[in-house]
Amino acid sequence: MKISEKEFAKIVRENKTTIYTVCYMFSDDREEVEDLFQEVLIALWQGLDSFRGESALRSWIYRISLNTCISADRKKRRRADSVRLDMKIDLFADTNDDTRQVQMLRSRIGKLGVFDRAIILLWLENLSYEEIGAIVGISAKNVSVRLVRIREQLKNMSNE
Repeated sequence: MKISEKEFAKIVRENKTTIYTVCYMFSDDREEVEDLFQEVLIALWQGLDSFRGESALRSWIYRISLNTCISADRKKRRRADSVRLDMKIDLFADTNDDTRQVQMLRSRIGKLGVFDRAIILLWLENLSYEEIGAIVGISAKNVSVRLVRIREQLKNMSNE
């Protein structure tokens, strides 16, 4: 699939929320999310020639985004721990109850394994079990079973 830069820009505009959402689920650091977003864009650009159209473009973009973020997560875990400089200033602090609940859910999802995190993310994006299965490479029935287990895990996690 040979496309121009203009067509690629259109694809990115139409799917940037999807890509950003996947990246956001793999990091809570704004700069790291932006880096992941850039890595996904590079992977998409490099992979578009090999896209055969056997699945929907959106499903393919999810798969590329997830694989890129999972790979980056694995690399990050292999690296030695480093100490971040912290200014002790949170410019984005919000005390709204809804925001706290979203942050709590995000924190709990972050404790899941990468595969389960990918599945719950796709489910939260309102994809069908069939679409989720196609993206992650399992059956729709398996998606259903895993989601039940994932939800149970999330319920049983502490609020720490």
